[in-house]
Amino acid sequence: MKFSFSRRDLMQSVPAMGLATGILTGVSTSTVCAETLATSSMSLWTGYPRQNQKLVAEVVGSSHFNEQRVKELVKAYPELVNAWWDWGFGDWESPLGAASHVGHRGIAEYLLGQGARIDIFAAAMLGFTDVVIAFVKLQPGIQRTLGPHGITLLAHAKAGGKQAADTVAYLETLGNADLGLKVVTLEEGHKQRYLGEFVSKQPDVKAVCKLNNAKRLVVDFRAGESESTGRLIHYLGDDAFFPAGVPSVRIRFKVENEKAAALTIQGSVPTLTLQAIGN
Repeated sequence: MKFSFSRRDLMQSVPAMGLATGILTGVSTSTVCAETLATSSMSLWTGYPRQNQKLVAEVVGSSHFNEQRVKELVKAYPELVNAWWDWGFGDWESPLGAASHVGHRGIAEYLLGQGARIDIFAAAMLGFTDVVIAFVKLQPGIQRTLGPHGITLLAHAKAGGKQAADTVAYLETLGNADLGLKVVTLEEGHKQRYLGEFVSKQPDVKAVCKLNNAKRLVVDFRAGESESTGRLIHYLGDDAFFPAGVPSVRIRFKVENEKAAALTIQGSVPTLTLQAIGN
């Protein structure tokens, strides 16, 4: 089965594609922006001199849907134009990457005008067919490379609509620009066995496996006092999954009496096992 993302899936799997980046940060987008703008000149944030992670999360999240907010942020902090945000386990995304896979041409063009570094995914969405052809000629097979969240190159081109029709047509001739990751269909009744809360005391990590509005499995992770990170997970069979966009990581459930008793995260450092609460 080919792995694919619908717009509905994306809205459910990427926190900042909701109404506000506050889903990720715990406060509203406008509050984050106002507080950060007000205090940035007076105090240092955690991780300084690296970029303020609240602003990075906000600009990447806003680049999916909020052109006005993107312009406000980049005008105040021009360096954010090339910021990258890790949604979890190494699923990295830039503002341009966000605008590209949802087909937001206005945001993409603005970011490029401010110095964003173009890549093959943005070129595909914008309908820069000659650029995409040049990439493929210089690096045969690059059309199989997956973008943020595991989204294919052809899907990026299709997000560009009519203005990217020629790019779509070219990529379809290649025959392998839409080969996503292999996943297994998980029956609705089978999903219930993985739902629940899990915890690891050393280190302090918590996880909640639940169904999102689209009835797909999502795991919310929280390490210590940090903000939680929700990841859509894709089934591989034998009680094993991988988080969206990171096929090298495995989330394996230990199931006893048709109910998950533990989950282990492998392929990420360190390997962690979390025990189910109340099971």
